[in-house]
Amino acid sequence: MRMYDIIKSKRDGRELTAREIEFFIEGYTRGDIPDYQVSALMMAIFFRKMNKEETANLTMAMARSGDMLDLAPIDGIKVDKHSTGGVGDKTTLVVAPLVAASGVPVAKMSGRGLDHTGGTIDKLEGIPGFNVSMTIQQFISNVNKTGIAISAQTGNLAPADKKLYALRDVTATVDNMSLIASSVMSKKIASGADAIVLDVKSGSGAFMKDDQSAFELAREMVEIGSNVGRRTVAVVTDMSQPLGNAVGNVLEVIEAIDTLRGEGPQDLKELSLALGAQMLLLGRRANSIEEGRNMLEELIKSGKGLEKLKEMVEAQGGDASCIEDTSRLKKANFKLAVISEWEGYVESIAADEIGRAALVLGAGRETKESKIDISVGVLVHKKIGDRIDKGEMLATIHANDMQRAQEARQIIMSAYGISGGIVEKPKLIKGIVASDGISVF
Repeated sequence: MRMYDIIKSKRDGRELTAREIEFFIEGYTRGDIPDYQVSALMMAIFFRKMNKEETANLTMAMARSGDMLDLAPIDGIKVDKHSTGGVGDKTTLVVAPLVAASGVPVAKMSGRGLDHTGGTIDKLEGIPGFNVSMTIQQFISNVNKTGIAISAQTGNLAPADKKLYALRDVTATVDNMSLIASSVMSKKIASGADAIVLDVKSGSGAFMKDDQSAFELAREMVEIGSNVGRRTVAVVTDMSQPLGNAVGNVLEVIEAIDTLRGEGPQDLKELSLALGAQMLLLGRRANSIEEGRNMLEELIKSGKGLEKLKEMVEAQGGDASCIEDTSRLKKANFKLAVISEWEGYVESIAADEIGRAALVLGAGRETKESKIDISVGVLVHKKIGDRIDKGEMLATIHANDMQRAQEARQIIMSAYGISGGIVEKPKLIKGIVASDGISVF
């Protein structure tokens, strides 16, 4: 078998066999196949596309390119949750403890962030002492003891995907549904979950900027999961504005804790309940979405969700007193108010620009080598549909550098669109994609 023939086959529109896909993934991961040949194949796939079977085969080949976690020693149905990413997206910090408190084990491998803010792992490292680097044995043991563990992904989890994504990023071949979907799902499948709930974002702060693309990506990923024997559901959600109010690592941890106390922003609570209910349904803990939501709401009211977060923090070496008293978490040196110069109703917020403001402050990474400042970020006070008067605060900047704060202020000011008339709030949940069909709300 030759790479030349595989490239030519896809260039001419033919379906690649499972063996051909395995050949190029194995060879590229070992370093036997050069970048220029894989670049040619990626461009052929970009234009000729892949069918369902090819996409499933590519996903599994990438998943098998490194470690495949065996979570069989953990009792129960292991349900994973993944978000395609957005601004202020801290739902894992709310959903994971709630689902674990309900009796469904949560064994989650999470990543670090690249761009406007950190990922789940970066946020958790904002809790003093919290250990995200566990051995597989420790990881499994923690889940069996407390029902939950969140760990950084191992260096050898789907290594083919890491190589391929880096190559696609510099060869203009990122924006292909099959390649995006297989990239996400290869890591989820390698992480060992029995079932997967996907939060697919749509809007200015998301990878998918429009609903049609988000539903298409959701469908692709659900089909992959179903084709390889994993029960998979996708929830398509709004990212036309930041989720919740906090954008920035420690600020988001505090907001997640407030939500578990029943005091957080309504949109973060609503999305957490929607995703968590799907997880309980797949984990066979609830018989319906309504039953799942009710169970999760009760866990918030009783404080058991917050207690489960404290258990996880203690089990992973963190200072659990910070969960009770969030003032113990690291704070930025000063705050800068962003004051409205207009009056009316918030018509739009460029979520990606709010993310860029957080990045300027130091909350995210411009490169993999960038060091995150966990204390900085933005608290958004006005969301789409809210009334705003001249002189009111649009947002508060938490910063450690005045020059960066002033730059972030200008970005935030330009991110807002104000209307003279009443504006309807955007719909948070846009639809559900399951193996048996698509529901658009």
